[in-house]
Parts: sequence; structure tokens; C-alpha cells
Amino acid sequence: MNKPLVDKVAMVTGASRGIGRSVAIALAKEGAIVVAAARDSEMLNETCRAIEEAGGQALASTVELSNENSIRKLMETVAEKYGRLDVLINNAGITLSSVLEETTTDDWDRLMAVNARGAFILCREAVGLLRQALPGVIVNISSVVGVKGYAKQIAYTASKHAMRGMSIAMAEELKESDVRVHVICPGGVDTEMVSRVRPDINKDELIQPEEIAELVLYLVSHTGNAVVDEIRVRRATSGPWF
Repeated sequence: MNKPLVDKVAMVTGASRGIGRSVAIALAKEGAIVVAAARDSEMLNETCRAIEEAGGQALASTVELSNENSIRKLMETVAEKYGRLDVLINNAGITLSSVLEETTTDDWDRLMAVNARGAFILCREAVGLLRQALPGVIVNISSVVGVKGYAKQIAYTASKHAMRGMSIAMAEELKESDVRVHVICPGGVDTEMVSRVRPDINKDELIQPEEIAELVLYLVSHTGNAVVDEIRVRRATSGPWF
């Protein structure tokens, strides 16, 4: 069976848990060498152990996405160890549930620093290697709030709109260099973060992280004349066409 990701190098941020962990494992099962990046080194190592126990290859790399030097060191490690990068999954993100009057400037800056600024810096630092891949692929995991907005999620909504807007402009800029840029906008996924900010949603109705991983696999491995720029994913019980 043909596996188009065999021996390709794929970086996944936020790989220590949730969507990122599922994506990292799914890519490794398809033969990719996974650079698993996150802040939590203990849980990150657990992700890499799961990959290796399944016969895959993984490198655990701790990174602080609000710190530009940390991102640069991560990219230097990838360049020195592998000399290539074929796939970049910007998945890491933080959230906040807070009404407008109680959302501080520091809150705003913290969410923008990780969710938008960090993803921007990583794309910028990685694009040189991605241009050498055939093709290079970026998948930015935005959110339903990257398309619409919810009360008490003003800073988070702004950061995900920023990531989605950045992705659209980046796709236009890089289209001639054989680097594809995709966006996935999921609704409620069964992760710790969603459970914390949306405890009102029945856990049985949440999207599973593995379902998002399946979509990532499609985007990074699909070849041909058809290109999917953006995938919006909702819970089966939520309203259609967000």
C-alpha cells in the first residue's frame, strides 16, 4: 500500500495532548518522522513513546511559542538533524473564558502571542525548508471562532481570526512556490481545553481528536488537481453551515 508520507518530516505543535497528540500519532503511523513540539515535556515524551511503541519515529522538542528565540532554536534543531521539513501543523493554542470587562490587556497579549504570533513566527522560520519539499504543506488549526464569535471568548476569537486571515494571505503568497497552506476550523473537540471553557456541551457530542487527525492526513497526503483550502468541522448536533 502506497504511503506518501514515508520518511517525510512533519512538525506538530501542541503535540503533548488533544488534537496535536492524535495528529502526531496519525502522521507517524503513515510513515512520517514526527517532530512533536509542546511546552509540557513530560506529556510530550508520552506522545513520542506511543509513536515509537507503534513502530514510528518521533523527536520530542519542547518549545515556548510566545518566545521567538525558542521557536528559532526548534527550527535550528530540525534543520541540523534532518535538513528538511515537509509538513508543518500549527495546532498549539490557549484559550480564555472571560467577559469583556474582565479580559485584561495581558490576557489579550498572551492569547495573541501563542495563537497568532507564535504560528506566524513558526511559519516564517520554517518556510525556507518547506519551499524545498515537494510539496511543502502547512495546516493551521484555527477554530469555529475563527469564522464566527462567542460571548466570553473575545481574545480567543480575535487570535483565531488572525490565524485564519494570516493563512489566507500566506496561501496566496506561497502558491507559486509549491507550498500549500490549509486551514481546519473545528467546532467542539473532546479536549481538556474545550471541557474547561465549554462545560455546557455534552461530552458524548464532542468531535473526537482522531477525527481531526483524519482530516489532517487527507490534506497533507492528497495529490492531484483538486485543492481544499479550508475545512470547517462541526459537531453533528450543532447547527449547520457555521
